[in-house]
Amino acid sequence: EEVGSVSPQGAGSSLLEDTLGRICDGLKLNRGRMLAQSFLVSADNAHAVHPNHPEKYDDLNRTVMNGGVVIKFNANQRYTTDGVSCALFTAVCRDAGVKVQTYHNRADLPGGSTLGRISLAHVSVPTVDIGLAQLAMHSCYETAAVSDAIDLETAMAAYYGSTLEATESGFSIL
Repeated sequence: EEVGSVSPQGAGSSLLEDTLGRICDGLKLNRGRMLAQSFLVSADNAHAVHPNHPEKYDDLNRTVMNGGVVIKFNANQRYTTDGVSCALFTAVCRDAGVKVQTYHNRADLPGGSTLGRISLAHVSVPTVDIGLAQLAMHSCYETAAVSDAIDLETAMAAYYGSTLEATESGFSIL
């Protein structure tokens, strides 16, 4: 999101919308129905509690390395996660035996955004923002837990191996 998002092929461009439209046209699919039956995982990273700056985190709202995949929320909607997408991805992780933790951005501190949020300005698809807890995001040395990376790989294998069915009352995992 820092560089290139507003380029002709970036997350803020019409590339995703145009590509999905061409796929639907080529396969003779209804674009609106296809989008309504879709689900997107926006995978990035998440800030772990930094031992040098614990005051930046709420006591009950902390993500830690070795804590599992992080599902990210933001009241200003700079992350895409909502209750439905969180429940769905949590169920995928539970079925895969993967630990999950949630992060809610503090309202009094500005936070980042994700490419998922930028892309969804053009294509409305239910989406969950996830990441791995790490220290020193965007620095030359980033530190994360190997166990979290393994959890993410396991969760994504389960996600791509699942069939998500859109129903009138929401989504179900088959």
